[in-house]
Parts: sequence; C-alpha cells; structure tokens
Amino acid sequence: MNDIHHGTHHLYFAYGSNMNPDQITSRCYKPEVVAIARLSDHVISFFGYSKRWDGGEATLISKPGEDLWGVVYKLSFFDSERLDSWQDVRLDGTGSYFLFPTEVVDKDGNNYPVLLYKKFFSGEPLFPSTEYLDTIVSGALSRGIPAGYIERLKGIETKPASFPVPRIFEYERSATFGNNSCDCGSQKKSNNNEPEAA
Repeated sequence: MNDIHHGTHHLYFAYGSNMNPDQITSRCYKPEVVAIARLSDHVISFFGYSKRWDGGEATLISKPGEDLWGVVYKLSFFDSERLDSWQDVRLDGTGSYFLFPTEVVDKDGNNYPVLLYKKFFSGEPLFPSTEYLDTIVSGALSRGIPAGYIERLKGIETKPASFPVPRIFEYERSATFGNNSCDCGSQKKSNNNEPEAA
C-alpha cells in the first residue's frame, strides 16, 4: 500500500479508545480492521481535559526507541467525516485534534500509510481517568495488541472520574450507531448537554 486514500476509503490508525470495538462501531457504520500495527519512536500520552472522560485525552508524543501500537481501520469517507466530528477536528485548526499523516508497520513488516488523530497540546500531561484508560486497555486486549504493550498501558497512572463516564451529549445521540452510546465496559452515561471531543 502506498497511498492513504483508496478510492472511496482511507486508512486510519487508532491508538486510544477507538481501538475499542464498542466505541468505534458506535461512531462508524462499517469500520474494517485491516491490521494491528505500530508507530516507531512514539508513545501514548495524555494532554488537555476531556469533559467526556473527566481527565487527560490521548495523543502521541515522540520517544525514540519506543513503539506505539494500535489498529489500522479502513473507513469510508462518510465514516471518516463522522469520526472527525466525534474527535472535534475543525478545518480552521481550533478543534481538539488534527489529522496527522504517517506510516505504521504491522507484525509481518507490511507498511501502511495512515491518518491518525493528534492533539494540539501545551503544558504538562494530565492524568487520564481510570475509566478512560480501562476502555483503551479493553480495546487493546480485544484487538490482540502485544501483551507487553498492554502491560505498559496498564502501568499508566490514572485518577477516578468524579462523575459517571463517558458522557454522551444530547446532540451526539442522533449521530451514534447501535444503542446510542458506547458502553465500553461498565461505564455509565450522563445527559449533560455540553459538547466535547472524544
């Protein structure tokens, strides 16, 4: 593969909560898993405050010698636009995330040119909520991410959310497939109407 875009689809690399099958299928009509892959010289980190999860939001930072594992999905342009909305990607650059093109490698050495979501961040990292990290770990386990990497994820320091998470805001309910939300484990939902990125 040598192009991110393939006709009516493109490849997306999920390394956070969108690895979770319940979450991605609640936001996208037909996400297709293409590969389990890694991005070299990067790690997951958490910056900014998520009103959905009550803690830091996942992004990636450069770290030589480390690997960031995740899932390569094939998404239709329709699903891609929906996911951009969930991630608060905006054309004017004022959103929570922006699309970043890169290349990842699967377990067999195959390369995939992909897009991923990366945060604009400044300041110090912020602890993610325990529930948010649990959703990420659950997704990694279900997708067959290497066990050693999952143990590293489990070692990330967290804090318990101070309210039921994930919050699903009222305007999002009509934009959600399935049961109107991602349960993503044992999390509860809130009716708070304030918008926030995933």
